[in-house]
Amino acid sequence: MELSSVILTTGSAVGFFRLVNAGVCKLPIPESACRNVWKWKNIATSFVHSFITAIWAVSCFFLHPQMAEDLIETHSVFSHALVSFSIGYFIYDFFDMVRNQKLSQSWELLFHHIVVITCFGLSVVSCRYVGFAVVALLVEINSVFLHLRQMLRMSNIAKGTQYRINSMINLGTYVVFRINTLAWMTRWLVLNRDKVPLLAYTLGSVGMAIMTAMNIVLFCRLLRSDFLKSSTREAKKEKEM
Repeated sequence: MELSSVILTTGSAVGFFRLVNAGVCKLPIPESACRNVWKWKNIATSFVHSFITAIWAVSCFFLHPQMAEDLIETHSVFSHALVSFSIGYFIYDFFDMVRNQKLSQSWELLFHHIVVITCFGLSVVSCRYVGFAVVALLVEINSVFLHLRQMLRMSNIAKGTQYRINSMINLGTYVVFRINTLAWMTRWLVLNRDKVPLLAYTLGSVGMAIMTAMNIVLFCRLLRSDFLKSSTREAKKEKEM
């Protein structure tokens, strides 16, 4: 795969998400979200990326099942384009946050994006571990519901059936497509240690450790916010009755 095609796909993705972000302004924005229009636009853009990537990642394995058997060398043009496309999104989102947020508010995500861009970048340039990168992108299945949760909260719809259903799906997909996927990837990395060069193994191990820690912290926050707090409130109401 030529470097020019990687640059073209990645650059096109950056431009695409800039257009998506600009297009969000033309759609109706909830009155409660008008207090922070930038955040609403950023989350909506991230939602679009997650929705596209989730379908694309699943399609990669469906159309090219051989890739699941060899995550190092085997890949298709379709899967290579997906990883390049996602790099474009993370580059776009990185600079969007740098321009519009204080470092103290976004340093975790900025650090996450640097790790992802580095790992994915080495993959698409070397044309190796593309399958592994596509597995990593399966987490975007959960991100669809994670971003939808944020948008519902910004719309002041943090209660009711719609929010509750999304919260349950969000937590379920979080366990399956984030925690389990990262655990599987870590296991694969350990089992294939002899096939992976030291630099790639070190980078992958550090990346997995960082992602795992961040995802466990976020899972605890979600569980406490959407389930433990609501359970506590219901218990208090029962005592008052």
